[in-house]
Amino acid sequence: MLQLTKRTEYGLIALVHMVDRAGEFVSVREIGERYPVPRRLLAEVLKDLQRANLLESQRGQLGGYQLARRPEEITLSEVISAIEGAPSLTGCETLGAANGGECEVEPTCPIRSPIHRVRKHFWDLMQHTTLRSLARPEPVLDSNVQAPHPNGVPHANGLAHPNGLPHSNGLPHSNEM
Repeated sequence: MLQLTKRTEYGLIALVHMVDRAGEFVSVREIGERYPVPRRLLAEVLKDLQRANLLESQRGQLGGYQLARRPEEITLSEVISAIEGAPSLTGCETLGAANGGECEVEPTCPIRSPIHRVRKHFWDLMQHTTLRSLARPEPVLDSNVQAPHPNGVPHANGLAHPNGLPHSNGLPHSNEM
């Protein structure tokens, strides 16, 4: 199953922590005290993020790391790429130099194109998901789900009564049509 590595999870935890501490340098120790993550691994991940220009660092007693850009400008795809590279869903996407980058099933493979589309859609989603949205996620309403009525009392037919009480016959009042 598709799953982020622990390195990426720890990196995202640290980055979201930095979003909440905007403009301040945050130490590995501070993050390690707040969240149960291995500090040594966290330090390696933060260095990777710094090398990818997603973080700035400062040495010294007040040193640590801070976001290099606003959280609205840093995407999940950038973070994942910096830590573990672009994801692949099938072996043929990761063959690289092994077998000369060739898959013996490729000429007749029935899943290569559909899986490639899935990977592309997944990656598009990662490119549009920002650190800000991870730090303060907005509720997402499914287009098939109706938003709740302001007074919170729906009818059996999905319409709410103006005073919050259901109609006895289940039909809307004339002013609700």
